[in-house]
Amino acid sequence: MDSQERSSEEAEGAKERGLVYVWKAGSCSVTPERLPGLSGKTVLQAALGIHHGLLLTEGGEVYSFGKLPWRSGPEECVNSPVLESTLLGHRIITVAAGSFHNGAVTESGVVYMWGDNSAGQCAAANQPCVPQPQLVSICDSETSPLLSVRILQLACGEEHTLALSLSREIWAWGSGCQLGLITTTFPVTKPQKVEHLAGRVVLQIACGAYHSLALVQCLPVQEMKPIPERCNHCSQPLITMTDKEDHVIISDSHCCPLGVALSDNQPENHIFCPSSDTPGGKSVTAGQSENCQKQLVEQHRLVDLESDGPSGLSSSNGREDSGISSSGNTLFSDKKEGKEYLIGLSDNSLNESLNKNTSTEPEQPSQEEQLSACIPGPPGSSTSTLNSLVASCASAVGVRVAATYEAGALSLKKVMNFYGTSSSEPGSQSGSRSPGPEALKDSREEQVRLESMQGKKSSSLVDIREEESEGGSRRLSLPGLLSQVSPRLLRKVGRAKMRTVALTPTYSGEADALLPSLRTEVWSWGKGKEGQLGHGDVLPRLQPLCVKSLDGKEVIHLSAGGHHSLALTAKSQVYSWGSNISGQLGHLNSPTTVPRLAKVCGDGIWTTAAGLDYSLFLADEKDFQPGLYYCGQETSTENNLNENSCTKSPVLLVACSKIGYISNVIAGGDNCLALVDKNVMGYIASLHELAATERRFYFRLSEIKSQVLRPLLGLDNLGNANTIQLLQEMASRFSKLCYLIGQHGASLSSFLHGVKEARSLAILKHSSLFLDSYTEYCTSVTNFLVMGGFMLLAKPAMDFLSKNQELLQKLSEKNEENLQLVEVLNALFFMPFGRLHNYARTLLKLATCFEVASPEYQKLQDSSSCYENLAVHLSRKMKEAEYTLGFWKTFPGKMTDSLRKPERRLICESSNRALSLQHAGRFSVNWFILFNDALVHAQFSTHHIFPLSTLWVEALSEEAGNVNGLKITTPEEQFVLVSSTPQEKTKWLRAISQAVDQALRGTSDMILYGAGGNVPRQEPPISRSAKYTFYKDPRFKDAVYDGRWLSGKPHGRGILKWADGRMYSGTFRTGLEDGYGEYRVPNKALNKEDHYVGYWKEGKMCGHGVYSYATGEVYEGCFQDNMRHGHGLLRSGKLTSSSPSMFIGQWIMDKKSGYGVFDDITRGEKYMGMWQDDVCQGNGVVVTQFGLYYEGAFSSNKMMGTGILLSEDDTVYEGEFSDNWTLSGKGTLTLPNGDYIEGLFSGEWGSGIKITGTYFKPSLYENEKDKPKALRKLGILAVSPDEKWKAVFEECWNQLGCESPGQGDRWKAWDNIAVALTTNRRQHKDSPELLSRSHTQTLESLEFIPQHIGAFTLEKYENIKKYLIKACDTPLHPLGKLVETLVAVYRMTYVGVGANRRLLQEAVREIKSYLKRIFQLVRFLFPDLPEEGSTIPFLTTEPKGRRSFCSGKSDSRSESPEPGYVVTSFGLLLPVLLPRLYPPLFMLYALDNEREEDIYWECVLRLNKQTDLALLSFLGVQAKFWPGTVSILGESRKVSSNTKDACFASAVECLQQISTTFTPADKLKVIQQTFEEISQSVLETLQEDFLWSMDDLFPVFLYVVLRARIRNLGSEVHLIEDLMDPYLQHGEQGIMFTTLKACYYQIQHEKLT
Repeated sequence: MDSQERSSEEAEGAKERGLVYVWKAGSCSVTPERLPGLSGKTVLQAALGIHHGLLLTEGGEVYSFGKLPWRSGPEECVNSPVLESTLLGHRIITVAAGSFHNGAVTESGVVYMWGDNSAGQCAAANQPCVPQPQLVSICDSETSPLLSVRILQLACGEEHTLALSLSREIWAWGSGCQLGLITTTFPVTKPQKVEHLAGRVVLQIACGAYHSLALVQCLPVQEMKPIPERCNHCSQPLITMTDKEDHVIISDSHCCPLGVALSDNQPENHIFCPSSDTPGGKSVTAGQSENCQKQLVEQHRLVDLESDGPSGLSSSNGREDSGISSSGNTLFSDKKEGKEYLIGLSDNSLNESLNKNTSTEPEQPSQEEQLSACIPGPPGSSTSTLNSLVASCASAVGVRVAATYEAGALSLKKVMNFYGTSSSEPGSQSGSRSPGPEALKDSREEQVRLESMQGKKSSSLVDIREEESEGGSRRLSLPGLLSQVSPRLLRKVGRAKMRTVALTPTYSGEADALLPSLRTEVWSWGKGKEGQLGHGDVLPRLQPLCVKSLDGKEVIHLSAGGHHSLALTAKSQVYSWGSNISGQLGHLNSPTTVPRLAKVCGDGIWTTAAGLDYSLFLADEKDFQPGLYYCGQETSTENNLNENSCTKSPVLLVACSKIGYISNVIAGGDNCLALVDKNVMGYIASLHELAATERRFYFRLSEIKSQVLRPLLGLDNLGNANTIQLLQEMASRFSKLCYLIGQHGASLSSFLHGVKEARSLAILKHSSLFLDSYTEYCTSVTNFLVMGGFMLLAKPAMDFLSKNQELLQKLSEKNEENLQLVEVLNALFFMPFGRLHNYARTLLKLATCFEVASPEYQKLQDSSSCYENLAVHLSRKMKEAEYTLGFWKTFPGKMTDSLRKPERRLICESSNRALSLQHAGRFSVNWFILFNDALVHAQFSTHHIFPLSTLWVEALSEEAGNVNGLKITTPEEQFVLVSSTPQEKTKWLRAISQAVDQALRGTSDMILYGAGGNVPRQEPPISRSAKYTFYKDPRFKDAVYDGRWLSGKPHGRGILKWADGRMYSGTFRTGLEDGYGEYRVPNKALNKEDHYVGYWKEGKMCGHGVYSYATGEVYEGCFQDNMRHGHGLLRSGKLTSSSPSMFIGQWIMDKKSGYGVFDDITRGEKYMGMWQDDVCQGNGVVVTQFGLYYEGAFSSNKMMGTGILLSEDDTVYEGEFSDNWTLSGKGTLTLPNGDYIEGLFSGEWGSGIKITGTYFKPSLYENEKDKPKALRKLGILAVSPDEKWKAVFEECWNQLGCESPGQGDRWKAWDNIAVALTTNRRQHKDSPELLSRSHTQTLESLEFIPQHIGAFTLEKYENIKKYLIKACDTPLHPLGKLVETLVAVYRMTYVGVGANRRLLQEAVREIKSYLKRIFQLVRFLFPDLPEEGSTIPFLTTEPKGRRSFCSGKSDSRSESPEPGYVVTSFGLLLPVLLPRLYPPLFMLYALDNEREEDIYWECVLRLNKQTDLALLSFLGVQAKFWPGTVSILGESRKVSSNTKDACFASAVECLQQISTTFTPADKLKVIQQTFEEISQSVLETLQEDFLWSMDDLFPVFLYVVLRARIRNLGSEVHLIEDLMDPYLQHGEQGIMFTTLKACYYQIQHEKLT
């Protein structure tokens, strides 16, 4: 122990712990003596052999004493303990002693063995004894690499050792069948795993001299699987019906006689068994012949299994081979049945297997007795007849026998009895052949055998335990003579429903992991000559076999003596079996081959020890000081005569009670040993008291469970289903609590054996387990009480309870006369709660043993108050339940049924007229009842329930005459309650407030452990989450709302579901949908649903949203009052469906109205124009995929009125239209070559047109001027750009809080922007994937508004520009949303069919209109931004004048202001807008300039074939400008005649970048840089200053343009021309641009020579 622990121990008097007392076994009058020579060392554990002992002290050291022949010689006896120095330094945690050998386990799980090794029990090969502790290596060969196994516990017998590993498997070494290994070669010196129990959880092991015991955790209950009809192995039916003369037996107890499937190649099977184990020492081999060979085998030697097959008993007269396994193996208790069967062969006595005899006494089918026994069968001639008889019977009935019968029917049992007694029972009158002289060799053996024959119980053969027969395997006797069946079975058949609750404990897996499990089985193997295996016979077992009769007995500890075994149960009872020569079993019942209860008079046994031929029991006495009982040999030395007698029943060793508090006893051969603690400061006494009272408490609980609860559950007519369910729940919670207490009792017993550190007490460490179980049980028992359960129970249970009056009074500890049954039941089921006070008290007592400052004191103190608080809390719960029950008894009938619920408790009610409804009629009755979950308003025949979670209460102020009024608000009602007195008002206000608060918190069942109970808040919150179903509201009737509330109205996030399937999920405001939400409406006809996601206002869709219709249409855009209103996009159909189309534009009251673009994908047409009431009306433009273009008037979806129609080849018609593409009336048709026809036209375009008119052939001269005229008119009849997309801009202005453009408060606009950003951000927080990091940073930077104090400077202009770029980067900003929408509509318009060259001018005008309108918005937000075209005063010092290209003098500012200082919408907004619109726009330019560019490109390709010098001279560049050297890849080279693409390379590269830029300003900068690069190269060549003249410059620039090879130069030129800032046209950049344009036209018209 580390020093800190030790110091705390010393505080409790650690020196007085673990004292060792020893005395001689074999007498009841003993005087225990302190073992000398330990000098104050605390002993934690001891172990005794026949003549020696081992002690383990607190420091992990091991001492030996007694006769240690392996160490000091045979005769010497060491009286004072000697230290085993070899083990020093290894911290030992447990020790074990066999008869003559020892073992120890270290902290790391390593085993050391020493002592006698004659049978290999120390796991050392070829060494008769091991003088010093020697390491034993235990390795699992199944793992690779080999892993050493960590060991937890050792057990040693006479010639064998068992070890229990950390993974709960058993390893064995030594000699004999008690190892449980599949081997016959002994000794086993290499530890081997006991495979038969592999995979099971072994909890403890114990070794007797020649037998082994294991405590194994039960397997979890398997799920019900369909049961096969026939056995896999022997193909016999699993359920048999045997028709007797008088009745039918149905048995489901098929027990496969073979155990495993037989293989075909086994003509003959041999069975051997050691002579010592068959009564007459015979072993019979049933071969093909009838004769039986006798084979005597020397005792203790095991013979090889000659065949692996199961025992087959063949008969000579050709009957079917049928093997019946011996009694030992009939009931395979595990899945491993086959394996076990094979192994068990060597011990199966053939005689047993030939004959199954069952003798029963029908009078007493008691729980303890089981109905069967075995009789050895006859050798010789009767074998075959019996064999066949048994075979047929076994197949008919299964091995178990179903019921008891009277009547004269010749039952199977009688037949078997007849055969059995007549031929072979040694004591029977019929002179059976004597088995031979050896038979009576061992009188003890004979005695045991006889006992086992007369006995009533062989658990391995038969199992009719009451519990089991009540559970799964039931045998029913069907009508024939029903009277002959036992009444118990009859009751079972008659009862339709099985027990309502299986009363097996409902284990909580958690508790099972933390505390000792009570679901255990006992397995035993080894030599069974004395019956010490407990299987009801005296046969040995090579393999572990389950002792069936201990199933369900909750065994928690096993002890094995020389030839007997003890099992301690959680109920503090001891079962004992095996040799009882000296009375060591503690009872005198026979047979002793099956477990029986030992009769110990103490209060409750909690520790057992089994010695060589005696037993010790440690039991609780009245004062909680343990008393030690002894049973076994009694030597009295009166009159100098040594007389040996046996104790009739365990005797209390009085002397041992005087030595102190015994914490453990150990039994060996000669000596007994006790470990004793002195009671310092009452610490030890308190621990013993806790343990003893817990064990008694468990005993009482399990008595209640089995004697009261189980019979109650079995009764019929327990009331309606609800009551039964509540009873079931109560029973299962009771059962769970009971199981936990049992576990705790067991854990306290083992705690007392250990170091006894307060902090490792289970009620401290795992207090939540206890607190939760008690709380759960309290809930179910009070629910049962409130529903009147105990009163209902009292009727059906009347006769049962009156018969057991005493039992009940004893269990409930009520001694008063004439108690009512209900009260007794109440007392019984409320009894457990008293235990909480005891816990609290004991913990406090323990706390007083520590220093106040110590952590232990604190912990114990806290836990104590926890338990005390819970006790108080639960008693309050019970009072509430009783109060409520009293109320229901007096309450009028009809309403009770509807209002009475198990978890509903009454808080207060107004039957004393203390509360009335304001403005109620004179004769109305208003009764208010407050429950913990609802306020009920009852009138004469009706009542209304207001759930508390949606109830708000406030006191009305006095002034308005509302004396003592309380205003109650619920979602659909508001009323005022008037109380008679102010006190009454305060009482009700407080009661309702607290009840509401409790209902909202939902923690009424749980208290905060350790927080001193929960302090109720006075005021429940006004805002809360709750669920409510509307019953009145016309719009929400029957809808269920779940979400946030504020003062009676849904407010905040919530989900509303209507009865017809509609659902809204989103935010509410004062009872209406408001904010962002999702709405679904099922469409019954289409079996799909409409789905809307977007914004709401006052219960209606309002703002931006997406509506997906069940038909497949999707609308994305603005709503108002549940209608599409504002700008929106409607997609209809998928591309594959019948009529896919798309509309984007303005809507008014659910109809298309205003400007919009309609794309009819099927017909390949796009309409851009005005709409009204869902039809095209007004001016518009239509383009088709075949290149037709129309602009003009429309009326109700048709082209009607004046219009212009252009076809792909420039044929133009201007005139009247009457229908789509149908000419009708006056017009002019112009052909591509300029000829035109004027007149009257009629007919559809493209299918023959009738013309009445004049044909004109203009002269060439006119043609030049006229041709562009018709085309120049384009756009006049289209919608003017400023009329387009008005709704989009209006929406943006509205978002800024302006009624109409430019009208509104600027600061309010900024507030609106801030609100929009934060709400959008908050909304996206729920789905972070929508916001990238950069996006989040953008949003953060937008929170700063650019300042505008003082004069407007360039810096402020730049800031505004930066702000706009960021704002347009995020759609969460109103401007960003605007730009995003504009980009979307622009692309919708000019992509696809809209990519028509005729639309270019429209597209450019549209962009200019956007700029103008956005600039208006920007100036509204930044009012000090100057208007379009004004100059920003330039404050910084003027830079030195830069030399211009074309004139000698420096630039003066006035002449050409520098770009960027004149404020224009182009300069400010194009950088934001144009990059987004560039692709569709540039596409239109490319289409429009296609013909020109083709000519230009052909020319470029041709001229570029020339070398540099040739091209320069061809273009007429003056020779002085030709570069002499050029730099190629960093090297300077002379220009030769074949140099290509090297001259002016930097300028060429520079110009090529024009294609990578978007805005005209950037493109102009590229041109300017190109000029500078040219100047630079010329300067290098000339080495002197010079001035350009246009004549010199132009050819050089032309050269650069040609070499740059820009494919779409025409489009670039036109784009710059259309969109450049107007003020730049006459400046330097303007002149340079004109030069580029001139080059473009020059190249097209270059005459190539």
